[in-house]
Amino acid sequence: MTKDKQTLSHDANESRVDIDDSHVEAIYANMCRVSCTPEEVILDLALNPNPVGTPPATIRISQRVILNHYTAKRLAALLAAAIQRHEQSFGVLETDVRKRVIPSK
Repeated sequence: MTKDKQTLSHDANESRVDIDDSHVEAIYANMCRVSCTPEEVILDLALNPNPVGTPPATIRISQRVILNHYTAKRLAALLAAAIQRHEQSFGVLETDVRKRVIPSK
């Protein structure tokens, strides 16, 4: 995260919004659970300490992000674009862990 302020503007006619991320707390998550209500999309983020083998009986949710469906759709588009740029630079991301693991000899 940077201490610089970022400015967001979607259109020249819109007002500018300054973003201050100097006090943000970063977390790492390798697991996400998504649930929905008619009004909201709920993202639960967690760390699975054993992502390759058998997961523990309980995985503790560390953060919950609640979005309206409009913001969730914008987030989905931004994430898809970020993944597409990454794959263009570094190759396709295989999401099935079993296909990524190299068997031991």
